[in-house]
Amino acid sequence: MAMQFYASPEQVQRDRSEYARKGIARGRSAVVLSYEGGILLVAENITTLRKISEIYDRIAFAAVGRYNEFENLRRAGVRMADMTGLTYDRRDVTGRALANAYTQTLGAIFSETQKPYEVEICIAQVGAAPEQDELYRIMYDGSALDEPGFMAMGGQAEAISTVLKERHDVNADLPTALALAAEALGSVGGENGQTRTLEASSLEVAVLDRRRTGRTFRRLADSVLTTLLGHEQVPEADLGETDAAPPAHGDSKPTESAASEDTE
Repeated sequence: MAMQFYASPEQVQRDRSEYARKGIARGRSAVVLSYEGGILLVAENITTLRKISEIYDRIAFAAVGRYNEFENLRRAGVRMADMTGLTYDRRDVTGRALANAYTQTLGAIFSETQKPYEVEICIAQVGAAPEQDELYRIMYDGSALDEPGFMAMGGQAEAISTVLKERHDVNADLPTALALAAEALGSVGGENGQTRTLEASSLEVAVLDRRRTGRTFRRLADSVLTTLLGHEQVPEADLGETDAAPPAHGDSKPTESAASEDTE
């Protein structure tokens, strides 16, 4: 009679944690930090697939790890935010509520399924002032951390966080904050431990602009990034638009339906 394989619950949890951490470590890192004008989200990304996205008016989503898994989480978060805003009020959609939902989802997946999600995500909500910003880091096992002003995700997050901790300033302007984020991401991953200089083409960058009303998420294009990385300011109007801004009203929009015409 064949003996059934047995592993203690503690060993199973350790194996799942190690599996998830190794998967996350293979990906590129991301940085989220507060600055004078809002929240800056920067990810090292050489593909057209998005690691940073808008969730709701003042809330953004950033992730590292396996793309198909965190994309499912992002879409679920957008649906949850939209349903809450439509059912109650737009002000009832908060980063804390979304973070709580993600912790429950990832915790259940980690405990109840054979394979855990290989992801780390950040939910960022911009406030009226830097001290009111909220950054929530949710791990692959559902554990969550409330980060104070800045955070790094990915395989070498500790080394990147060390650079951010030494020089992060919530009163910095956007070019200074972006230069710090790019330097922190470039401090790891070089040959023989050397630092790297990251160009605009290898970065995905967005901001939650606290000075705007309504939808505050703005994605920065390569031309804007090149200017900012050169420590030059960019007019607020040129920071970019949302990913799916509503179309402008047409000047000659018809006022009557074609079905109203008498076709007999």
